[in-house]
Amino acid sequence: MSVTTPTSASAAQGEAGQNYHFALTSLTFLFFIWGFITCLNDILIPHLKNVFDLNYTQAMLIQFCFFGAYFLVSIPAGFLVKKAGYQRGIVIGLIIAAAGCLLFYPAASMQQYPLFLGALFVLAGGITILQVAANPYVTALGKAETASSRLTMTQAFNSFGTTIAPWFGGLLILAAATAEVGSAEFKAQEAAAVQVPYLMLATALLVLAVIFAILKLPKVTEHHQTEVADANPGSAWQYSHLMLGALGIFVYVGGEVAIGSFLVNFLGEPDIAGLAEADAAKYISYYWGGALVGRVIGALVMQKIAAGKVLAFNAIAAALLVVLAMSSSGALAMWAILAVGLFNSIMFPTIFSLAVTGLGKYTSQGSGVLCLAIVGGAIVPLLQGVLADSIGLQLSFILPVFCYAYICFYGLKGSVPKN
Repeated sequence: MSVTTPTSASAAQGEAGQNYHFALTSLTFLFFIWGFITCLNDILIPHLKNVFDLNYTQAMLIQFCFFGAYFLVSIPAGFLVKKAGYQRGIVIGLIIAAAGCLLFYPAASMQQYPLFLGALFVLAGGITILQVAANPYVTALGKAETASSRLTMTQAFNSFGTTIAPWFGGLLILAAATAEVGSAEFKAQEAAAVQVPYLMLATALLVLAVIFAILKLPKVTEHHQTEVADANPGSAWQYSHLMLGALGIFVYVGGEVAIGSFLVNFLGEPDIAGLAEADAAKYISYYWGGALVGRVIGALVMQKIAAGKVLAFNAIAAALLVVLAMSSSGALAMWAILAVGLFNSIMFPTIFSLAVTGLGKYTSQGSGVLCLAIVGGAIVPLLQGVLADSIGLQLSFILPVFCYAYICFYGLKGSVPKN
């Protein structure tokens, strides 16, 4: 298959249509693997909380280190991708992520929490580069009018990874220890339980790196140009809809990650479901599986309804479900919080595609800014951890409610580009 080098994403669409289809198919595997890895954090949190006797705030350092990498790596990643290109950027990201997975082995052997946090940071650094390279690549491979739908559909495979990861983690990590709970042998078994799963992930990432290094994918050197890009030359930071979208990404990722991070503990509460950790982990699949279903539905709905309106509707529905989970108990509270995943579904790809609309040659820079905002996944869960330690786990979910309120505003008002 020859490499196509169009001067714009639409110029060679007729000639490279099948190339675009092949490229999008290849990228779906990336969305799957990083979704899988990210969701495993929801299993690591209760697991390492037990191993190292952590409170909620300390346990949330897992998400703080993982998503904090987005804050530190996103801007350099944007420059790297701009210089090396999308395909090479993907290969570099895969190799770094594999290195992070390999670091879990010595961290478990030494039973050192800081080493686990360091391994997570390296792993997340590689995932950040993948995000910066793959998300705008998907938006460029096709018509600008269907960018939101296209990115939403590929992100559905990200949700597929997050759907099966809890089963994988619950089986191989949470249910691994057989020694007496609280004993030194138990803690050693619990720490070692992460070694094999993350070695398997490292192998998969390295195989993908080799595959993407040899694939012949279309090269996209420019993105869709619009009057907005021409009217504001200079920098991506000048676009208000991008800046507001960055805040939208911050609160969305923060809210979604915070909910997922506390699900095992929430479902283990006696007045909610009283589930053991390994059993609760299986129910997390409903949360992330809802996102999978919602993205498939959303990709179709946004062919007919404006993406901003769909985004606002989903934000309102998610907020109401969280309030219901906070104010009720038993099965009602459990299924209300799990159902939030269905409405989270289209938020990231929709906010992302709306925010990069009209950036033209600044799209790579804009992608870096948006991935920088993924640091919300570090800050919001940590803040909710502080709330959980002070006012209780159930009431701490008020924080994601405020996150969804802002997303509603962005969908209706903030996402409109200003000339």
